[in-house]
Amino acid sequence: MKMLKRTLIVLFVALNIVAAFHAYKFTHFYAPGTTDNRKPEQMDVLGKLKIILFGVRMSKTVAATLPDTTYIPVSLPTTNGLHLSCWYIPVPNSKGTILLFHGYGGNKGPGLSEAAWFRHLGYSTFLTDFRGHGNSEGNTCTIGYKEADDVKAAYDYISKQDNKPIILWGVSMGAAAILKAVPQYHLHPQKVILECPFATLTDAVKSRMRAVCLPETPLSQLLAFWGGLEQGFWGPGYQPAIEGEKLKMPVLLCWGEHDIRVTRQETNSVFNLLGSKQKQLVIFTQSGHQSFCRHEGPKWKKTVSSFLSAK
Repeated sequence: MKMLKRTLIVLFVALNIVAAFHAYKFTHFYAPGTTDNRKPEQMDVLGKLKIILFGVRMSKTVAATLPDTTYIPVSLPTTNGLHLSCWYIPVPNSKGTILLFHGYGGNKGPGLSEAAWFRHLGYSTFLTDFRGHGNSEGNTCTIGYKEADDVKAAYDYISKQDNKPIILWGVSMGAAAILKAVPQYHLHPQKVILECPFATLTDAVKSRMRAVCLPETPLSQLLAFWGGLEQGFWGPGYQPAIEGEKLKMPVLLCWGEHDIRVTRQETNSVFNLLGSKQKQLVIFTQSGHQSFCRHEGPKWKKTVSSFLSAK
């Protein structure tokens, strides 16, 4: 019996050490262009095995292209002393400004597709690289928890430019950061567009476990715990879906039917918990965890146009 107890204790300690190591690797990025940034599902067995043994190795990505129209580069200070790299693209006589926030490991560049359509509809756009991403300072990520501060920084900056409506758009981690930032900082956007947000941090980690064919439990719970502890917050308590209860403005939630990162169950949880009386769920049947604007353009453009024009 004593031997069994000792064995279990050793296994428990070893499992936590492994989880802490992997959590650290998942939340820290290397210099741009220094690692293989393919998604786990794009890797062969050997690539997945390397992730299991040595953790994720992600390098910061920077925008491959610049806006094809006149823009204002903005270096935005945050509360932790870092500066965010942003693009402000105003349009004459704008209806307001749409703030765009990317996902984990991304940057503001791919959002130019969505931004171009928003400007076509008469809105100025403001694209931000989250801390540790793109051309912004830092090399750590909290999967949307502290990135909520970056949402606030962008919101405050645009609020000082004019008094026109502000609309928030975010994808994946960016959507989760919006869900947290709005109630935490008492932001008052006119409308919110969320694309494939995860329901909880643990759920977000589960998707990574599925991608490398590892059991979701207890690894996901341990990684969420250690990832939060290392970054200074309570990981198991980070639940963007619950934060959505406090969103009272109109909300458009979009999800791809073939999404292997965020499940339909998570999406239903996020939608059902939204506190808005004017909420809409649109499912893109030909898409996964990707840009709906680029993959199902006509449907996405019609969807957001109707949502933004609705009173």
